[in-house]
Amino acid sequence: MSKRAKRRVGIIIDMTPMVDVAFLLLIFYMTTTTFKPPERKVVSLASSHSEAKLPDKNIISITVSKEDSVFIEYIMTAERLIEGKTISVPERIYEYTDLPNFNVNLLKVRAKMNNPEIVVKADRDASYGIMRDIMHSMQEMNINQFSLVTQLETKKG
Repeated sequence: MSKRAKRRVGIIIDMTPMVDVAFLLLIFYMTTTTFKPPERKVVSLASSHSEAKLPDKNIISITVSKEDSVFIEYIMTAERLIEGKTISVPERIYEYTDLPNFNVNLLKVRAKMNNPEIVVKADRDASYGIMRDIMHSMQEMNINQFSLVTQLETKKG
C-alpha cells in the first residue's frame, strides 16, 4: 500500500499591520527629529579641496553675502525658567552689522564667549574690498587666525 502524503496547509501572514506600524514609526521619527536650522542668508561658497571639519560649538560665524552685507552668528546658552526650574538652552543669535561697527560688534561677541573660533563664510561673488576690510579689522583686534568655509570640490571622472 502506498501512503498518501499529507496535504500541506499554506500559511498566509497578513502584512497589513506590520506596514501600518512601519509607517507610524516613520512618521513619528520624521516629526520628532530636529534638523539643522536653515541659514538666514544663502551663500554660494567658493570650491576647494580641503576637508577640514568645523567644530560644533564655541564658534563665531561671520557671513558675507553677495550684496556685501555682513552678519555675525553665534550660539549662546540662555537660562530659561520652565515650570519653576532654570534650564540652560542653546540659543542661536544672528545679527546684521555694518562695516564701520564690525569691530565693536565682534569684540562684544568675543567677550561673551570663551576663546571662540572665528569662521568666515563669504559668497563667491562678494567683492574683494569687503573681505580685505574684514581681515584688516580682525588684524586690528589681534585675530590672526580664522577659518574660511568653502564647498568641497567633487572629483570628476
